[in-house]
Amino acid sequence: MTGALGTTKHPHMLPGRSVVVHLFEWRLQDIAKECEAFLGPRGYGGVQVSPVTEHGIIRDGHIIRPWYESYQPVSYKIDSRIGNEDDFQDMVRRCNNVGVRIYVDVVLNHMTGNLTIHHGTAGSTFSFDDRRYDAVPYTRSDFHDNTTCHSQSGNIENFNDASQLRNCNLLSLLDLNQSRKHVREKLLSFLNRLIGHGVAGFRIDAAKHMSTDDLKVIYYRLQNLSTAFFPPHKRPFIYQEVIDFGNGGAVRKWEYSGLGRVTEFLYGSKLAEVLLKKNNQMLKYLEHFGESWGMLRSEDAVAFIDNHDNQRGHQQSAEVLTFFSSRLYKMATAFMLAWPYGLPRVMSSYFWPRSLVSGKDVNYWMGPEMDCHENIKPVVTYPNNTCGNGWICEHRWRQIYNMVGLRNVVGLA
Repeated sequence: MTGALGTTKHPHMLPGRSVVVHLFEWRLQDIAKECEAFLGPRGYGGVQVSPVTEHGIIRDGHIIRPWYESYQPVSYKIDSRIGNEDDFQDMVRRCNNVGVRIYVDVVLNHMTGNLTIHHGTAGSTFSFDDRRYDAVPYTRSDFHDNTTCHSQSGNIENFNDASQLRNCNLLSLLDLNQSRKHVREKLLSFLNRLIGHGVAGFRIDAAKHMSTDDLKVIYYRLQNLSTAFFPPHKRPFIYQEVIDFGNGGAVRKWEYSGLGRVTEFLYGSKLAEVLLKKNNQMLKYLEHFGESWGMLRSEDAVAFIDNHDNQRGHQQSAEVLTFFSSRLYKMATAFMLAWPYGLPRVMSSYFWPRSLVSGKDVNYWMGPEMDCHENIKPVVTYPNNTCGNGWICEHRWRQIYNMVGLRNVVGLA
């Protein structure tokens, strides 16, 4: 099994490319255009795409179509707010044709929460109470229950309990039992369909909440990458979301580094501490920035300054720099792109009106700008490399794309 997993840390970028950009909540047709117009010509190596599966629809009081509804799958149909299967195939083909690889953010840990609308973006029906997702299909026996989850509520109550972390509901989202053959088959069918369309790999959402034994079986059974775009016998690139700031905890990032790369949350938070002059940190300390700071080995890590969660305050104990502090953010991103550690991932965001109440952003839920039919507005680009309709497009900032080019030439990856 180790042999089949051994190459899952390679992102399969073209020679001379070394940087991923996360086009958060971008429509698939806009990603295709951006690959051709900017990412390919500027030397970006790959794109992290938001979840593409059918998902729940959230209209809850003033909260209308939040970004996190795409992290609540209803089925494994490729039919979401950002596009359908035809859009997806077209995007993957066009991006690969200009040398830009596609990595899909996939939600394997859970299905929806208890939503008031009982159908998804493709019309598939589900029942939270009955643990039933008709289009998959999943039924009650496919989820963890009180025989495997030992919390009172069925939700994770003690985040220092590894069993609860992996067998109970995260934020009331119904927790799939990946040890069940039926669940594995459905997840593999979905992932292998994406591979057939030409993706280079996956970001595994909430990997920390799934057993490494179960994930190993799933990764091992993934098909090789499509020979339409890749040489024969290439294994999918895997990088796993494991939130671990090195302060203990029941599940550690190192448990997952044998299976693929892991998102290194310490990287952005420690770099932010230095640039913000917090906790007595100083620029000169960056001389040995990396593993000696408690981070993963470079070859096991995905490095990033911010992501879609922590720019909204989801890891409140940690410092984070975002586009809202553009000068420091450019400095941090430039450092990341110049420093020989990990696989760097650049964030590309959309604007929302932050509103801090007692230190919490009460508008954290807001999705990208939408029209009167609740469709996400397209990305509009201007000759000066700025974007319209609320899209920030940090990856188009001169200080950032120039450093991407420099990293590619110098060969730090």
